[in-house]
Amino acid sequence: MSQALSYFSQYTHNVKNEILAGLTTALALVPEVVAFALLAHISPLVGIGSAFIICLVTSIFGGRPGMISGAAGSVAVVIVSLVVQHGVEYLFAAVALMGLIQVAIGLLRLGKFIRLVPQPVVYGFVNGLALIIFMAQLEQFKVRDAAGQEHWLAGAPLLLMLGLVALTMAIVYFLPKLTKAVPASLTAIIVVSALVILGGLETKSVGDIASIAGGLPTFHLPQVPLEWNTLVIVFPYAVIMALVGLTESLLTLTVVDEMTDTRGRGNQDCVAQGLANITSGFFGGMGGCAMIGQTMVNLESRGRGRLSGVVAALALALFVVAGSSLIERLPLAALVGVMFMVVIGTFEWASLRILRRMPLTDVLVMVLVTAVTAISQNLALAVLLGVVVSALAFAWENAKRIRARKYLDEAGVKHYEIYGPLFFGSVQAFGEKFDVQNDPNDVIIDFKESRVADMSAIEALSKLTERYHRAGKTLHLRHLSPDCRQLLRNAGPIIDVNIQEDPLYTVAGANTYY
Repeated sequence: MSQALSYFSQYTHNVKNEILAGLTTALALVPEVVAFALLAHISPLVGIGSAFIICLVTSIFGGRPGMISGAAGSVAVVIVSLVVQHGVEYLFAAVALMGLIQVAIGLLRLGKFIRLVPQPVVYGFVNGLALIIFMAQLEQFKVRDAAGQEHWLAGAPLLLMLGLVALTMAIVYFLPKLTKAVPASLTAIIVVSALVILGGLETKSVGDIASIAGGLPTFHLPQVPLEWNTLVIVFPYAVIMALVGLTESLLTLTVVDEMTDTRGRGNQDCVAQGLANITSGFFGGMGGCAMIGQTMVNLESRGRGRLSGVVAALALALFVVAGSSLIERLPLAALVGVMFMVVIGTFEWASLRILRRMPLTDVLVMVLVTAVTAISQNLALAVLLGVVVSALAFAWENAKRIRARKYLDEAGVKHYEIYGPLFFGSVQAFGEKFDVQNDPNDVIIDFKESRVADMSAIEALSKLTERYHRAGKTLHLRHLSPDCRQLLRNAGPIIDVNIQEDPLYTVAGANTYY
């Protein structure tokens, strides 16, 4: 009962702010979603219908209240070749399969692995997305001539566009200093739109991108052959879309957690994203995920609960069904100005201020992730590269930390006390610390301040044992932790080492006391 009350309280807190935030977010969603749909070579109405479904489902069932999801550009980039080569029906099937994969990931509780993403990768991800949002707005400064060729705005139209963008940004920046009764972004859109419409100013509007008039999406089974070849075609796209979508969603969730000082539920959001994409696929829609730009608009408009997302979704539906003529008259300059402010708020300026204080490896990782995100728009690839490079750098640093203290006891036994982890990165340095030819007949390696971490370490111990055996000497291993002993027991058929039984002690870095 308490859980149900807690859930419904997320709809009743600050209702006025949530409704206004949802309306603002919906207005910011329209040009973005339309542009992403055109990028994917599908109808703008398909994009808006998908955004409506995905935003509604994730707002109700998602693990992060206040986070806005929709038909995202990162997913649209992936599906271009599928639509061009096989048509939209295969896209719908791929989106439904994408959702099933995401639900499975959530149910298996694999969303927790987002915690393995280092902070420099998060910085790079956020900065890269800020650049993507910025570059997407630059497209609104282009027009098509009679021949269909794109050209940059010039002369008076460009100056008018820039002036309206600057006015929008000024309202968004200064209004909160005067009053916070209404969202600054919504006020800016209304003021600039009224100025353009009532003043008869000729500037680009939402309708210049595409018409959004139409109806709500209806149930539609993908019209594809139910055969193995269909699965072969759609499965690779579904996997990539699922990973890209969850990567952006979970990292956006992490960013929102930091901004709001609250904790979202990653696995729950994986399931919600999956349910949203399954629904979208069976209603003739494209795939989607969390959209950090629109999420920032929502947060800056003080949308913190589930109601803002629900209102944003319902407003999108209302725009299509009844308000298309008005929405199509909105000047793009107002929406571009709002998104420019989102770019400024999204970019991690703190990452630039601490560049000189960050380790060089972290700086390189952040720059790499930012560049790959901005250039390829493949978020999963960018984050994967960042994590791999960070992991390799971590392994290299730990490989240099292995040391050995050597001494002879009263009985003439040579002791090697090992400090630092023994794993694939440190096995070479470990092997170079032993003087097999000049050591006495009995040698003890003490792992009290170390641990055997992987198969490479086991193989290194096996080879070292063989070296001492060929020299007619005996090697003993002492103070191995239980998990290290288990590793050696599991590898028993392929190695032969001597393990001394020891009293109970605590191994540095281990989680178990023994």
